[in-house]
Amino acid sequence: MSLELNINAAIKTAMLAKAEADLRALRAIKAAILIVKTSEGAGADLTEADESKLLQKLAKQRKDSLEIFRQQNREDLAKKEEEELEVIERYLPKQMSEDELRAEITAIIASTGASSPADMGKVMGVASKQLAGKADGKAISALVKELLAK
Repeated sequence: MSLELNINAAIKTAMLAKAEADLRALRAIKAAILIVKTSEGAGADLTEADESKLLQKLAKQRKDSLEIFRQQNREDLAKKEEEELEVIERYLPKQMSEDELRAEITAIIASTGASSPADMGKVMGVASKQLAGKADGKAISALVKELLAK
């Protein structure tokens, strides 16, 4: 079942359960899907990769907003962002653990022949493509930097 159909069904369930936080997040996902579908042309279906990118973008927006609200001591707004983030993460593919990520990046470094921090761009290019949707870009970057510094 496509993400759009899953979201529509979840919206109905959330409406019946009167789950406001779920409903806010689900409607945001649905709005983002509609924007993408209409911008690419009428009737364009999203691929699984497109859906994953869209959800990651929404999750990143929520994380960034959450960080800003916490810095400004706005716990009321931070709580809303956190609730929405939890709902969005339910639809994201499972993220890699740090150990799995470390193993993957170590293999990528070995295959690219990178040996110093100057080779970070080469490693990041390969890692970003291979690990898209499986790990956060910031986590990948930090781990690549750490491993190349050794």
